[in-house]
Amino acid sequence: MKIRDLLSSESIVLNGQAASKAEALEVLFGAIDKSGNIADMAAYKKAVLDREALSTTGVGEGVAIPHGQSEGVAKACLSAMTVKDGVEFESLDNQPAKLFFMIAAPKSGGDVHLAVLARLSQMLMDEGFRNRLINAQSASEFLALIDEQEAAKEAKETATPAAGQKINIVGVTACPTGIAHTYMAQEALEAAAKELGYVAKIETQGSGGAKSVLTKADIDQADAVIIAADKNVEMARFNGKRVISVPVSKGIHDAKELVEKAMAGEGKVYVHSGAAASFGDDGEESIGRTIYKHLMNGVSHMLPFVIGGGILIALAFLFDMPYTDASNYASFGGNSLIAKILNSGIGGRAFGFMLPVLAGFIAQSIADRPGLAPGFVGGGLAAAGTSFSSLAGNSDAISGGFLGALFAGFFAGYAVKYLAKLSDKLPSALEGTKPTLIYPLFGTLAVGLAMLLVNPVFASINLGITGLLGSMGTSSKLLLGVVLGAMMAVDMGGPVNKAAYVFGLASLESGNFDIMAAVMAGGMVPPLAIALSTTFFPKKYSKRERDSGITNFIMGLSFITEGAIPFAAADPIRVIPSIIAGSAVAGGLSMLFGCMLRAPHGGIFVVATISNPFGYLIAIAAGSLVGMALLAILKKNQE
Repeated sequence: MKIRDLLSSESIVLNGQAASKAEALEVLFGAIDKSGNIADMAAYKKAVLDREALSTTGVGEGVAIPHGQSEGVAKACLSAMTVKDGVEFESLDNQPAKLFFMIAAPKSGGDVHLAVLARLSQMLMDEGFRNRLINAQSASEFLALIDEQEAAKEAKETATPAAGQKINIVGVTACPTGIAHTYMAQEALEAAAKELGYVAKIETQGSGGAKSVLTKADIDQADAVIIAADKNVEMARFNGKRVISVPVSKGIHDAKELVEKAMAGEGKVYVHSGAAASFGDDGEESIGRTIYKHLMNGVSHMLPFVIGGGILIALAFLFDMPYTDASNYASFGGNSLIAKILNSGIGGRAFGFMLPVLAGFIAQSIADRPGLAPGFVGGGLAAAGTSFSSLAGNSDAISGGFLGALFAGFFAGYAVKYLAKLSDKLPSALEGTKPTLIYPLFGTLAVGLAMLLVNPVFASINLGITGLLGSMGTSSKLLLGVVLGAMMAVDMGGPVNKAAYVFGLASLESGNFDIMAAVMAGGMVPPLAIALSTTFFPKKYSKRERDSGITNFIMGLSFITEGAIPFAAADPIRVIPSIIAGSAVAGGLSMLFGCMLRAPHGGIFVVATISNPFGYLIAIAAGSLVGMALLAILKKNQE
C-alpha cells in the first residue's frame, strides 16, 4: 500500500497554525475527518491519545507521526500538516516538530499502520525531502513530492549492488517496537555511507520481520559491521568481523561519525565461541553493570510467571475468605473448590516456574542459549531444595529460594562459558556436538552438583532472614517499609528501584508478603503525587506538564513508577526529595497497617486481594498527599 493511496488533498494542511501539541493534534484530527474514512471520531481520538500517553510520536528531525488503530476507523487513511515555525511536541530530540503525518487504521486492519509508519519514517529521513514538503505551496505539489520520493524508495529497495561492487559496511538496526527508529537508523547509516563514498547494506529487524537480510557473502566482503539496536541481535554470523555496537538513537543522529569510525578500523573484533557472545576486549562495562544486566534479563523473563501466578493465588484468597481464618493471610487459597483451582491448580503451578525461569535466563544472558538448560535445572534444584544430605535421607529438602536461584543462574552461565573455552581445543569434526551434547550434558552436571552442595547453605540463609523478619517488632518493620518505599522513588525504574523490587519478589517466594505490599505502595506514590500536584497547583507547571500530569493518575494507580521520570528529570532538586518522602510514608504505613500482598504487580486493580485493603489505600493516599504538599512548597510558580 502506497502513501499516496492513503492521503488526499483535502486532508493536507499547509502552513498550519498550532501553538501546542494538543492544538496540532486537533488540526490533524480535523484534517483526517475530511477523508470520510473516520466513522467514530471520538473512538479514534481516544486511540491516538492513548498511544501518545505511552510515549511521544515526535520521532525527531522535526517530524511527528501520531497514529492510532481503532474500531472508529472505517478505512486506513492519513492526514498531513506543515508548520514552518514548528510546534513543541515533546519530540525525542527536544526539537520542535514542523512536519506532521497522522495515521488512522481500522482495528481489523492488521499491521497496516505499522507498515505505513515504517515507510514514512524511512522516507522522512531525507532532509532535503522534508524541507521540500515543508515549503510546498499547494496540496498537489505536496502529493507529487510524496509520489516522487516513494518511487525512488521502491527503486532503491529493489536495486542490487552492481556486479563487482564491494559492500564496505553491513549492519543491523532494531528498536524495541520495531517501527520508526529501526528504519530511520537504516536510512541514516546508508545515506552517511553513500556521502562518504562507501556502500552499506543495513538489515532492519522491524515489527514485520527482518528486511534487507544480510547474506553470508555480504558479511564476508564487508570491512566493518555497525549494530544500532536497543534489543538483542543474533551475532554469531559476525564472528571475526570488526563490530561497532551502539543504541539505535546513535545510528540516527551520529551515522556519519559511526561510518567514519567503522572504516577507520575502530570496531572491536567480535568473537563467538558457540556459547558465549563477547568482543575481543570486554572492558567497556563495569562488573556491577554486567551483573545487573544479567540479573534483569532473568527478572524480566520471570515476572510474567510471578505476576500471573501471584494474582491467581491472590484471587484464590478472595474465594477462600468464608472458609478460612481471616487473621492468617498466608493460609488463604486452598479450601473452596474455586480457590483450589486458582491456587494449586493454576496459580501455584505458574508461580512454581519463578526460580527455574529466573536462573535459566540469567544463564542465557551470560552464555547464550547453551546456558538456558543448565540454568533451568539449577533453578529447579534451588526451588526443590535437593541436597546430598536430603538424597541420603539425613535431612529434609529445604528450598534454597531466590538466593539459591541467583547462584544457580550465574554459576550455570559462567560454567557453560568456561566449557565453551575448553571446547575450542576439540577437533573441528566435533563442532556439532558442542551445543547438542557437551554444553547440556556437562553444564547440567556441573550446576547440579554445585546446587546439591550449596542448597543447604542458601536454605539456612533464607530461614535466618525469614526468622529475622518474623521477629521484627512494629518499629523495625515500620523502618523497613520506610526504606523500601523510599528506594522505589530514588531512580524510578533504575538500579535502586529494581533492588527494592527484587527484594520484594524474593520475599514473596519466602512467604513475607508484607514486604511486597510496602514496595508496591512506594512505587505507586511518585506518579500519583505529581498528578495531584499538577491538578491542585497548576501554576507551578507548564501547560505541557499539566497535560501530561493527568496521565500520571493512570500510571500511579497501575504501579508504573516511571511516569514520574520526566518531571524528576526537569527539576530533580525539588521533585526527587518530595517523591522520596511520599513513598517512604506510604511504605512505612503499609507495614504499620499489616498489609500483605501476594501479587507483585497490579496496583489499584489488585487492592481487593490485599489484607487490610482500606489501610493500604490510606497508606498510598497519605504518601501521595505528602509528596504533593512538598512539591507545592518546593516548586516555584512558572511564568
